[in-house]
Amino acid sequence: MWRRTYLLLLVIRVYFALSPSYLHPDENFQGPEVVAGRILSYPAKLPWEFTVEKPIRSAFPLWPTYDVPISLLKWFYTETGTENPPPELVYYVLRGVMFLLSFVLEDWAIYELVPFPRHRRATVVLVASSYVTWTYQTHTFSNSLETLLVAWGLVLIRRITENKRRSSIFSCAVLSFIAVAGVFNRITFPAFLAIPGLQLLPHFWRKPVSLVSFIGFGLLFFGIAVCVDTTFYRPSASFGDILRSPIITPINNLLYNSDGSNLALHGLHPRYQHFLANLPQLLGPAYVMMVLSFWSLPTIPSWLKDIRAVSALSATMLLSVFPHQEPRFLIPCVPLLLSCFRLRKSRLFLAAWVVFNVSLGFLMGVYHQGGIVPAQIAIPSIVSTNAAIPNSGPSEPLRVSAAVFWWKTYSPPLWLLGDNTDPFVDLESRDLMGMSGPGMIETLERSLPACPPGEDGSQKSDAGLDSVFMVAPKSATFLDAYDVSMKAPSDHTSLELHELWTYSKHINLDDLDFGSDGILPTLQRVIGRRGLAVWAVRRTCDRESSVS
Repeated sequence: MWRRTYLLLLVIRVYFALSPSYLHPDENFQGPEVVAGRILSYPAKLPWEFTVEKPIRSAFPLWPTYDVPISLLKWFYTETGTENPPPELVYYVLRGVMFLLSFVLEDWAIYELVPFPRHRRATVVLVASSYVTWTYQTHTFSNSLETLLVAWGLVLIRRITENKRRSSIFSCAVLSFIAVAGVFNRITFPAFLAIPGLQLLPHFWRKPVSLVSFIGFGLLFFGIAVCVDTTFYRPSASFGDILRSPIITPINNLLYNSDGSNLALHGLHPRYQHFLANLPQLLGPAYVMMVLSFWSLPTIPSWLKDIRAVSALSATMLLSVFPHQEPRFLIPCVPLLLSCFRLRKSRLFLAAWVVFNVSLGFLMGVYHQGGIVPAQIAIPSIVSTNAAIPNSGPSEPLRVSAAVFWWKTYSPPLWLLGDNTDPFVDLESRDLMGMSGPGMIETLERSLPACPPGEDGSQKSDAGLDSVFMVAPKSATFLDAYDVSMKAPSDHTSLELHELWTYSKHINLDDLDFGSDGILPTLQRVIGRRGLAVWAVRRTCDRESSVS
């Protein structure tokens, strides 16, 4: 029974790994965008973390996770006579890599961390049935990699402390690598292993050679990580330059996040956000059962005495000190807390657990900003097919300048455009982000080509564009007045939208406005009109001239 259930959950995990939902911009811009832009020369825009004077993101953990698979793909396509693999293949290969890491390393670590054999199978199934495992762990997040490093850090600590006779030199060396990789991946990593790591002190006292191994290999891996980062940001740096002025990204990251004014730029949350909002969002009914266990027993609940629970809860308390708090920061807590939870034969809990994870799984794993990746992959062919051809002399090559504006969506990953764009199309993407509706229309009007043509026959806009396209969610009712598929634009509008492409599995949670519209009307709009569309933007005079 447990084996069949686990295999079914494995198939579900594969399904969500290959579903192109988009949980947070960091899953693209802090990993694949950086590596694909460098290795494949795809269009890419580095996020601010990589471009500031003192960069705060490390390239060291990106090498094994993204650099190696992308380089292997590039080598294979070069050997077959093709310059670069298609971006959609690279995207799904990286998702497959994250799935394999989750399936092999996370499940294996959980199996080792549970001490009692009779609880292991149920625990692995419980963790595998969490929507966090289906979605966040199969996406290219640094938090997902942190989950694996934390779990294996605890495994190694347990192996070292339980081995009383040997020094465990090799395990200490591997633990030092995990520690360095974890810190360079995310500075929150030490919060999870700080208290469990205290168990190593008696072992280091009895076996000093273990301490020497841990520190010695730790310094070696630290030096390698610093060299990787310094040469990444300063490719021409010599070994002497690295020694004189190394780039140590974890220190830069810590200094940046220690400044409250910097965190205010990313959003401030109350100190209780992690415990009262983020953990319940990640654990659902399991979190309720854990809280209720404090009232059902006269003593401290047994699960709270487990080192895995201590790791998760102590890290949550430490991370609560920082006022910027997002649910994904606590992803490593999910398998740790679920592995402490004893699954009882309660039909109520089982039903609530299934409903919670299936609902959140499809919302976050399929529909959440789910149209952005398919739309960006389809944009080159859409633009090549529908772009207006400029007037040109017979001896001049016809080149089209087109811009795609994205409104009310997450930032589109530019690397997904690949090198599949038409050689005669100059394509650029512009992110309008949270711009107001009237401001967005004004931007489009300034970007549209002149109508009728100018005296020289040119129809280019002041921005030098021949064609303008827009990508936006169907739930944005502000666009209805301009969408010709809804009704003919009124006389007071100066532009119209012609729908060219749509993707139905897209929900924009940022478009929720319960305060202004009410709960039911908002849900009817956001869910009932789910989908992402690509429109061609044209002036109304184009319609008038075609009628005349």
